[in-house]
Amino acid sequence: MSIQQTRYPTAGGVTVQRHERNIPYENATSALVERLDAQRGLLLSSSFEYPGRYTRWDIGFVNPPVVITARGRELRIEALNRRGEILLPELHRALLSCDAVEFLEPAAGFLTMRVRESDGPFAEEKRSRQPSVFSVLRAVSAHFHSKRDNHLGLYGAFGYDLAFQFEPVVSRQTRDPGDRDLVLYLPDELIVVDHHGRRATNVRYEFVCRDDPRAGDVHHAAHTTTGGLQRHGRTEPYYSDHRARPGCDHRAGEYADTVRQAQKHFADGRLFEVVPGQVFHEPCPDAPSQVFRRLKEANPAPYGALINLGEQEYLVAASPEMYVRVNGNEVETCPISGTIARGGDALGDARQIRSLLNSAKDEAELSMCTDVDRNDKSRVCVPGSVTVSGRRQIEMYSRLIHTVDHVKGQLAPEYDAFDAFLTHTWAVTVTGAPKASAMQFIEEHERSPRHWYGGAMGQIGFDGNMNTGLTLRTIRIRDGVAQIRAGATLLVDSEPEAEEAETRLKASALLSAIRGGTGCRPDGDQPRSSREVLPGAEQLRVLMVDHRDSFVHNLGSYFREYGVQMVTLRPGMAREALRGEETDFDLVVLSPGPGRPEDFDLSSTLALCVERRLPVFGVCLGLQGIVEHFGGELGLLDRPVHGRSARLRHDGQGVFLGLPADMEVGRYHSLCATALPDCLEATAHTESDAVVMGVRHRSMPVTAVQFHPESIMTLEGYSGHGLIRNVLANVLHRREDTASGVQREAESGVQYATRKTA
Repeated sequence: MSIQQTRYPTAGGVTVQRHERNIPYENATSALVERLDAQRGLLLSSSFEYPGRYTRWDIGFVNPPVVITARGRELRIEALNRRGEILLPELHRALLSCDAVEFLEPAAGFLTMRVRESDGPFAEEKRSRQPSVFSVLRAVSAHFHSKRDNHLGLYGAFGYDLAFQFEPVVSRQTRDPGDRDLVLYLPDELIVVDHHGRRATNVRYEFVCRDDPRAGDVHHAAHTTTGGLQRHGRTEPYYSDHRARPGCDHRAGEYADTVRQAQKHFADGRLFEVVPGQVFHEPCPDAPSQVFRRLKEANPAPYGALINLGEQEYLVAASPEMYVRVNGNEVETCPISGTIARGGDALGDARQIRSLLNSAKDEAELSMCTDVDRNDKSRVCVPGSVTVSGRRQIEMYSRLIHTVDHVKGQLAPEYDAFDAFLTHTWAVTVTGAPKASAMQFIEEHERSPRHWYGGAMGQIGFDGNMNTGLTLRTIRIRDGVAQIRAGATLLVDSEPEAEEAETRLKASALLSAIRGGTGCRPDGDQPRSSREVLPGAEQLRVLMVDHRDSFVHNLGSYFREYGVQMVTLRPGMAREALRGEETDFDLVVLSPGPGRPEDFDLSSTLALCVERRLPVFGVCLGLQGIVEHFGGELGLLDRPVHGRSARLRHDGQGVFLGLPADMEVGRYHSLCATALPDCLEATAHTESDAVVMGVRHRSMPVTAVQFHPESIMTLEGYSGHGLIRNVLANVLHRREDTASGVQREAESGVQYATRKTA
């Protein structure tokens, strides 16, 4: 049997020896699955195919030499055998220059450390670079980095609470200090299975490491190798808690009550959608490997997994959803939202698919999810590169049918796979929108911490790539008891009892596995051409005031596509910048946001803009703040419109110049302008019910729209891009007028825009 050998140095100076040999394809992972009942490690198993998205593969290991564990900002890197002890000095060395680590202490067999809190304000574009446990992972990955190996890396699970290191969610639930937020293994032997090629491979690694973590010269330092040492680890057999009683943390009807609570938040604009869950639990008499096999047979999924996390904790997963996948500089996700039960046969499936695709509620669910997902990518991707390559595609599982979008983007040069991971933390499909508000609602209304649910599992490759699945449709087995959390995406038009039934349907396939049961692609959103950059726009400095909405970076990306220099700041920091002596912004953009304008003291922001005579463009909440600031009135719509589209009638001037007379736009609001002051004029209304959709100041460079130009629902004909182009064209025209001393009327911007966009 042929053996391929490779030897290469990592970026940090570790020498890696890789030995690869073919092994029999049939039952290549069977023994591995059995061993995971009692030994640490994992098997990631993709058993679902979708052209251009998923293929079938397996990768797994047992007895890794090293485990990285986090509890909050406290981390521990532990050697699990003698091979791991040899690796520890290199891991120590990797962290010596990590400025996010405020405390690092080596001991016999492990390293302990703490990650510091962020030490000051930061622009939103840098949120993923704030100190966190991921700063440690980035340092380790950089030390072991090599493009010559696509398997070596960190494998394991990322808990939901990691998000609280980035977003200020107020804790309401009691957490066990012993619970872990992160468990990642560094393996030294892998089984890799390619089901398409019907090929299985055993990959083994040896490492040549320096004894002294502070040794500077790779060639003259004392070295130790893992070669010749056994690959073994502690054995801890699985045991079941037969005394545990089956149950749920919600009584019948209580989840429906949570839906009604959410609908109050939808009505007043604090939320657009939210995904709370309920937990089902019962004793797990069979070994995790048996449960895994049943679930894989009954419910093939792209992100199946069996993970022995140690400490009598296991994850058994059949997740249908990609979290983040990075290959080179391409980042992709596949938001899932819109769910219906399978039919009894193929004809029944067809009827269910037709019903699902015709459901306005399910379409709104997915539209919101994809808009948030695009926004997440826009924070770290090249402007204009975020595209929807698949829209409302059907994926079918054992008991459910889903609609799925496929979203891709190109990472900007200054960002990496960790930025791609963190900008999506956590997926809108398990949180909601606006994301921070949704996570706060979840914290206040769920009955227990989420643990691993809603986080991720998979691989961080030392080659810079990443492949992770969302941790849902996952059984958490802890001390012999199985726990299943299942949620539903709630909207204003959700039916409470139906949503509760959906959570039970989602849990049913997993409960069955515990109990012994088995059970044409559209073109989409295309990137804008770099030739569309507006001449002169690269000179413009734009301030985006971030009102904590979930679409801010989508909007910012639209502006950046035209070459502007933009900084994004939350309201307090934005006002400080506007008060500064060196303020030289050419345009202030008031972002959308949840709640009311006074929640963000938006009037104070506007007062500073007026004092500085700065052009202002407002979106949604921005329009509402402008109306109130200048003396108008706001009211509530009869029914909130979140994730819904509408046809407009507009005046064809200013920001609407050259756009379709009946353009379709995306709406996310429950407040609207009910009375305008004399200084403002309405520029657009909805076609159906005449709601004000645009305003313009009669003498100041202040304009706003009540819809989202960056929404997926405003993509038709690139109307949203055209509107942003007009905004910038008007700013450029005003700069020309100021420079030449010419005072023009407000409509002069229309003449310029006509000249530039004809």
